[in-house]
Amino acid sequence: MSKPRLISFKVCPFAQRSSLLLKEKQIDFELAFINPDEPPAWFAELSPTGKVPVLEVDGIAIFESSVISEYLDERYPPSIHPSDLLTKATNRAWVEHTSNIYTSIFQIIIAKDKTAFKSAQVSIDEQLDLLDEVMLETPWFNGADFSMLDIAAAPIAVRLDILKEVCGLDLLEEYPKLSAWFERLLARETVQASYPPELKMMLTMRLKGNKSYIYSS
Repeated sequence: MSKPRLISFKVCPFAQRSSLLLKEKQIDFELAFINPDEPPAWFAELSPTGKVPVLEVDGIAIFESSVISEYLDERYPPSIHPSDLLTKATNRAWVEHTSNIYTSIFQIIIAKDKTAFKSAQVSIDEQLDLLDEVMLETPWFNGADFSMLDIAAAPIAVRLDILKEVCGLDLLEEYPKLSAWFERLLARETVQASYPPELKMMLTMRLKGNKSYIYSS
């Protein structure tokens, strides 16, 4: 069996999840970045949907980040999920919830005026409220053990940190528990290694090129 190849583009938060899980499990893998606006012909032939991330295993494409995560977790034990079935199920539900937060972050980035920005801010505040209500004051979401939900949340922490640094926008100001959790995620070595060092520059360029409200105001 050849080592898996993760195919992505550099700003994709869902691909960062996959990269982080691979690093947490210490799996030897290849990483290939493509231009999403001009994908190579081989990617179009490999990916059924034309979207990233894709994990290529022995010439077979596994797509959708949640499916990639479950495959890797089952293929390379021990599992990073909680062992209790009910806790595992609720964790999976919260993993799905984090996808909504990514959408709101994207809406904040592309908002060109105050009205659009405020709408996106209300949305992300509602989503963070829900997450904050179930967050414990422990190192990781489930306590002492790093889990799949921590992996799902890590790209959120990275992007909110960049927005704070570049735009002065602190979306976690009212959420001390979430803020402390995200700070621990940002400090974790595997999280730091799960995204390209030029991510901040690329997101800044996107904010500038889009004439985003939070960048220009």
